[in-house]
Amino acid sequence: MNNAPLLSVNQLRVSVADRDVVKGISFELQEREVLAVVGESGSGKTLAMRSLIDLLPVSVSAEAVSMTFDGQDINHLSPEQCRMLRGAGIGMIFQEPMTSLNPALTIGQQLEEGLVLHTDLSQQARRAKIIAMLERVGLMQAENLLGKYPHEFSGGMRQRVMIASVMLLEPKLIIADEPTTALDVLVQHEVMELMLALTAQKGSAVILISHDLSMVANYASRIMVMENGEIVEQNKTVELLASPQHPYTRRLLEALPVRKPAPDRQKLLAAESIIVLKNINIHYHGRKAWFRFAQSTHAVKDVSFNVRSGETVALVGASGSGKTTLGKLIAGTLAASSGEMLFRGLNVNTKGKALARDWRRQCQMIQQDPFSSLNPRMQISQILEEPLLLVDTMNKSARSARVREVINEVGLGELFLNRYPHQLSGGQRQRVAIARAIIRRPLFIVADEPTSALDMTVQKQILVLLKSLQESYQFACLFITHDLGAVEQIADRIMVMDKGIIIESGWSNDVLDAPTQSYTQRLIDCLPMLKPLASGGYQVQKKSA
Repeated sequence: MNNAPLLSVNQLRVSVADRDVVKGISFELQEREVLAVVGESGSGKTLAMRSLIDLLPVSVSAEAVSMTFDGQDINHLSPEQCRMLRGAGIGMIFQEPMTSLNPALTIGQQLEEGLVLHTDLSQQARRAKIIAMLERVGLMQAENLLGKYPHEFSGGMRQRVMIASVMLLEPKLIIADEPTTALDVLVQHEVMELMLALTAQKGSAVILISHDLSMVANYASRIMVMENGEIVEQNKTVELLASPQHPYTRRLLEALPVRKPAPDRQKLLAAESIIVLKNINIHYHGRKAWFRFAQSTHAVKDVSFNVRSGETVALVGASGSGKTTLGKLIAGTLAASSGEMLFRGLNVNTKGKALARDWRRQCQMIQQDPFSSLNPRMQISQILEEPLLLVDTMNKSARSARVREVINEVGLGELFLNRYPHQLSGGQRQRVAIARAIIRRPLFIVADEPTSALDMTVQKQILVLLKSLQESYQFACLFITHDLGAVEQIADRIMVMDKGIIIESGWSNDVLDAPTQSYTQRLIDCLPMLKPLASGGYQVQKKSA
């Protein structure tokens, strides 16, 4: 019996401008094994795995004492040999399919490329194999999808197409780089289950690259933890979770979601309602053609709720449920088709321009992606000062003092004021976005997926920051997310949205512990959970059947 590993890497180094970002790591992978490579952004995990198939940027170099795959030396392959290894031997599922799929080619053309390069199948056989694979990954009426382009698919559908493109060639090893980061919890669960079911059928080994330790713990047989380009710990999943040895591993585990204490319900119920929505409906009209509109989409259906001062209400739902549309309505960037929105008891749309203007100033939004919402040409000091320019009572000196005050409040310090957004990390940019939102001391904040793209440790810091700022300034907050892990850390109440309808709402603990709707139960069941042990370690908490 051959016990030789499928993949063996010995002293791999990856360098950028003569600086090692991966510092001589060594590891092995057995056939059919699922290995999780875990670490924060910048730990070197993606560069290390991409170097296996020479998919590094031109400015990045890699070298190793030895690297073998399936008995073949892959340490010094020619470009042509690397092309033959990619796809057929080692396949890679990228983090963001929208940027890795070619927008100028149809899905059918892109799926066929690998088969043309690596097989001798006829065009008819290739087409049949592609249709069969698309149906296996859950895309029905696959024949009708071949002529469509990537932008015509949802995020979950694009990720399924990416999985199909890799699985078509039946590689012996699949590298999945953050395959579910941008997906909601239901699609995330479906994609992971699908990917690992397909790889198990084909006997493929899998390397899962992720910053989410709780997610990979449910699927990986072994975990390898990386920090600053080094492997600081690796072990079987159960043993690593139960008894983490390295301080960095323990820090990652400590960043896992912990439910906040139950709020003082009487105090919240007595607080002033900052906004009240009554029977809100939002329609999106289709494209106009031949003097008429195509069928409209009813994005939000008869929604009513209120948010009180000092309260955080989480709006939870899958992608396309209408939650961001509702957030845009509240922020004033979208109009309702019908219904009322009251600000401190007055209808924003019927009480004149003065009230509407006051509401726009009192309602601020924290965007999902701060890099695209912060002006790249402005320094942080200018970005933060900009909202204050409309405050007639503040002169330049007062504005500068408020900017310095708020940059310290979000934990960055005045040294960051002269930097530009591209000079900050993702977590630092999100802190700037929060600072910009609170700098005018607003009464209401809409936080739209503010932690979805962040590492778990940074995510916890941002949530703690938001809660502490809310305690200081008592603003009301609508927290829009698909991440129930974030919700249980910050929300006082939860509203669950599905297909434009709020199907369930209640106090956070009530909804999480005793959901009344099957959809809510599905969301909770798909949430990866680790249960703390008395010994200080963790154990994977099995999902209900």
